[in-house]
Order: sequence, then C-alpha cells, then structure tokens
Amino acid sequence: MRLLIPAAILTLLTLAGSVVPVRAQSLAEVAKKEEERRKTVKPASKVLTNKDLGDVPAPAVIPAADTKSADAAKTDKPAEPSADASKAPVKDQAYWSGRMKDLRTQLERDEITVEAIQTQINSLSADFVNRDDPAQRAVIERNRQRALGELDRLKKAIEGSKKAIADLEEEARRASVPPGWLR
Repeated sequence: MRLLIPAAILTLLTLAGSVVPVRAQSLAEVAKKEEERRKTVKPASKVLTNKDLGDVPAPAVIPAADTKSADAAKTDKPAEPSADASKAPVKDQAYWSGRMKDLRTQLERDEITVEAIQTQINSLSADFVNRDDPAQRAVIERNRQRALGELDRLKKAIEGSKKAIADLEEEARRASVPPGWLR
C-alpha cells in the first residue's frame, strides 16, 4: 500500500506534465478571420419571388366547334368577346380545389357504397345456399341480382369519377395551375 500511493502520485505528475496547454482564440482573432472570409465571398444574387414575376395571363383556348371564332380568325378581325365570358367563374385556387374536392368526395362515397353492396351480395349468397324453401330462395336471388346490377353501375361510376379526376388534372396542367391548388 505504501508503494501504491507514491506510484499514483508519480503517474499523476507525469500526466500533468505531459499535457500541453491549449491556446484558445481570442474574440478579436475570430472577428478578423470572419472579416477576411466575407471579403472573399461574392455578394448574394437577387432572389426572385412570385411578387417579382407578376401575373401570368391564362392561355387563350379557341374551341374547334365555335364557327364565329374560326371565321374571325380567317378574316384577321379580332373576335368580339361574348357575353358568356363575363359570366364564367373566376378560376382561382378555391375554384380548382373545390372541383377536385367534389370529385374525390364522390369517388370515396362510391367506393364505400361498393364495399357495402359487396358485403350484401356475400350475405345474400350465403342465405341462398342455406335456404331450402324455393319461394324464399327466389326472393333472395332476386335481391342478389338487384344488388349485382347496382354493383356494376357503381363500378362504372367509379371509373367515370377516376377519369373525371384525371381530366381535371390535365385541364389544370394545361391552364398552368399550381399542383398545390388541386389538393
């Protein structure tokens, strides 16, 4: 034990003597280095925002079925604005998001109804198999056929809704509508 204490003291003194003092940078040195770094950095370029760009006019679309516009284009005379153009809804973010929300709500409603009708069909099929009475089986089969017809109608409606959503997305893309407006 007597040798252990002097050995520990000797070890501590050796470690303390071998430690190199750490020299910290002063605040003035850091400030000088930052000033030199800022001199070498190029000035920031101007950041453009939507406010700098201004409004982009909507693209003009001439319907192929409009004969007055086609005749006006042939004679190089400007077409007169129709009275219907002033009644057209403003196609802003609320317009686009509202239309998309309506289409998605209808699609979701149809999909939920399809699941419910499929459950009803499964139940009617099980009832049909488990009945022995021909009169009851006839009523169950008639209800099952009606449910199958409704299921087919709803599946077609779902396909139509999906197509309407795709068409709206394409229309919005052609009108340069930001994608966030359709969410």
